[in-house]
Amino acid sequence: MLPDYSLIAWLLIVFSVYLTGVSKGGFAGGFGTLSVPLMALAISPAQAAGLLLPLLLVMDVFAVKAWWGRQAVAEVWRFVPGLFIGVAVGTLLFDSLSEQGLRLTLGVITLLFATYMLLKPVAKKPISARWALPAASVCGFTSFMAHAGAPPLNVYLLPRKLSKETFIATCAVTFAVVNVIKLAPYMWLGEINVTSAWASLVLVPIAWIGVRNGLWLQSRVNEALFYRLVILAMFLVGFNLIYQAV
Repeated sequence: MLPDYSLIAWLLIVFSVYLTGVSKGGFAGGFGTLSVPLMALAISPAQAAGLLLPLLLVMDVFAVKAWWGRQAVAEVWRFVPGLFIGVAVGTLLFDSLSEQGLRLTLGVITLLFATYMLLKPVAKKPISARWALPAASVCGFTSFMAHAGAPPLNVYLLPRKLSKETFIATCAVTFAVVNVIKLAPYMWLGEINVTSAWASLVLVPIAWIGVRNGLWLQSRVNEALFYRLVILAMFLVGFNLIYQAV
């Protein structure tokens, strides 16, 4: 049986899933970060995260298939230990946060990442590979809490000066890995259940359309304009979540 959400909630969920799919397809990568905060305006953050994870796994299959073979394999392996650490920390802290606490945490993360995307700080010199572990640890934690692992990963990967295709492919494979790591803790904590699984199943076509559109949009749409619009939306949503929490 599907969750008894309002029409507005379902519209936000559908749009969020589509936006995540577009990001997974490689267009304006990282903007899937907005999905859980958007959904959390209408449903609880835990429900939003649990509903989205199975869909992320489906999208990962499409994205990895499209980009496989172009990833920086050494970088992905450097991330794996940190991803486990971040997910473990998120799992341990999850039960200590109330719904309002989760909403506040989500709002703060959203504002921080919107600020990062606005300023886009990039190191002038290539960053050392030893920063892969802390970057991946933060990525694992924020990904666990809000499926928002892109900004911490970008802080490390952008100064590594990878080609665009290698960057997108490396991100696609890394997020597939962290989402698989998150699956068991999500089920253990009850974030994924029979009801949320049905909702996720119904939304699979939206996820597929989003990924396909993301692949198509890469060379056809003004990414800079889209980038600015999503940053503005992230600021608005982040402030709204913090307002709801306090």
